[in-house]
Amino acid sequence: MNARRLRGVALALAALGLTVAAAACGGGAGAVEKAAAGGSGPVEVRLGYFPNITHSTALVGVEKGLFAEHLGGTRLTTSTFNAGPAAIEAVFSGSIDATYVGPNPAINAWAKSKGKAIKIIAGAASGGVYLVVKPEIGSVADLKGKKIATPQLGNTQDVALRYWLDSQGIKTDTKGGGEVSIVPQENSQTIQTFATGDIDGAWVPEPFASRLVTEGKGRILIDERDLWPGRQFVITHLIVRQEFAAEHPETVKQLLKAHVEANAAINADPAGAARTVNTALEKLTGKPLRPEVLDSAFKNITFTNDPIASSLVGSADHAVKVGLLDPVDLTGIYDLKTLNEILAAKGESQISDK
Repeated sequence: MNARRLRGVALALAALGLTVAAAACGGGAGAVEKAAAGGSGPVEVRLGYFPNITHSTALVGVEKGLFAEHLGGTRLTTSTFNAGPAAIEAVFSGSIDATYVGPNPAINAWAKSKGKAIKIIAGAASGGVYLVVKPEIGSVADLKGKKIATPQLGNTQDVALRYWLDSQGIKTDTKGGGEVSIVPQENSQTIQTFATGDIDGAWVPEPFASRLVTEGKGRILIDERDLWPGRQFVITHLIVRQEFAAEHPETVKQLLKAHVEANAAINADPAGAARTVNTALEKLTGKPLRPEVLDSAFKNITFTNDPIASSLVGSADHAVKVGLLDPVDLTGIYDLKTLNEILAAKGESQISDK
């Protein structure tokens, strides 16, 4: 065998070994590409989200396999959280790479890291948040002396409630005192405490708001959409760790492609998407939503790739006003370049970060 043939055989065997090694890792073509590129791609993407209907983009994307499809050989690992501050702690610790989260935790992450930790890369949902109270509470004045729950101190709903009460001249504090006692607790617990009378109301996202109405016989006192210009405000958007995005921009692009496809699927077939979301919620919580709760909750939310940047500034101002945030410059918190590239390729309008 001459030298040229020996070199050819050696190259063929090397290529075969590379392919076999990648396949042994369970990565398919994606793993081969990472191996061929010197292992520069991530082995996995760790994605966070909540078992809430306001996080339906994530629920649909995971349940329908859209993230797995677009990520190719990169493994998707998911984690769920009750509220934003816990998700941000996971981002700071490096436990997750990207997460769906509300505006105020993202603002806090930006402020605490001095703009180094995260970027907002897409919107996900608007609306779907209510103050639900006992039937006998008919006005703001009736809230004095009452206990109202929020998902977690400093989360988006907690800030919204405190700011709204302050605007009505009602004082609160972070220890549960004041004219209205604010009680941070997990949303699933709120359903129980509302039923037992341990709390008098809750400022919560869907589907918990609809559950308080249909199961707990509560009444809606405030629809948060009514407090925002155009009745539009960001309730959920997608953020990514800056370090991860810098190291793996192509992976982030694939994550965003799945995100855009999930929102498109929701808006094209809301009824089908609602069923998909309910299947996902049953897997996560052990119990599906009742049809009337599912229908009510889904109708109350707009699913959009637009992060509604103006409302983020408003949320920051509200958090400063209630003493949960020092003044912060949000310049640079958005990176919508990749999202807009994906939308442009689909012939869709560009999204502003203003």
